[in-house]
Amino acid sequence: MQPELQYRAQSTTTIADEQNKVVRNTYLLLAVSMVPTVIGALIGVNTSFAWLAQHPIAGPLGMLAVMIGCLFGVSALRNSVWGIAAMLGFTFLMGWWLGPMLQYALHFRNGGQLIGLAAGATGAIFFGLSSYVTITKKDFSFIGKFLFVGLIVLVLASLANLFFQVPAASLTLSAIAVVIFAGYILYDVSAIIHGGETNYIMATLRIYIDIYNLFVNLLSLLLAFAGNRD
Repeated sequence: MQPELQYRAQSTTTIADEQNKVVRNTYLLLAVSMVPTVIGALIGVNTSFAWLAQHPIAGPLGMLAVMIGCLFGVSALRNSVWGIAAMLGFTFLMGWWLGPMLQYALHFRNGGQLIGLAAGATGAIFFGLSSYVTITKKDFSFIGKFLFVGLIVLVLASLANLFFQVPAASLTLSAIAVVIFAGYILYDVSAIIHGGETNYIMATLRIYIDIYNLFVNLLSLLLAFAGNRD
């Protein structure tokens, strides 16, 4: 009986060590991924997106298709060093795609401040929620189905709003998106801690998407309610 107990203890220790390794590598890669994101954003701010004005529907849909393709690329390479390169390339593209929103924000007199505020609020929300999950060890896997249904509804409503362009609907969708992606931070960090996600590249990708969407929608709300054009 004693050897069996010893085996169980060793097995538990090994699993805990692997989970801690995934957590460390995830946060390290997440921090590194912010570098190409910022570089991409700086390039995006100085890029002409005139083609978006000419193709207000086809443009975003085309970029969405490119991003989905990149996601599949990262997933396919997740077990090799090329997965890291694909992840960093994806984050560069996502940073560049912030260009139109950042250009719009900088037309406001307090646009730079609002961008900083959105970034700070995003960081604070992520740090607070991830710390809560890490400290309490609470399992948030139970909210996965609710979040997925909410995400599907959000995506369909956002696609519909591309055609109708209703400002009030855009603000409502942004507010809903903030709640959904805050929930996904709880869900994804919990999955890493409890072994539901064992690949740190995919774990980083999931959390990065949560943070990115949280920032975009917070900035959208701040511009709508606190933007100063005077």
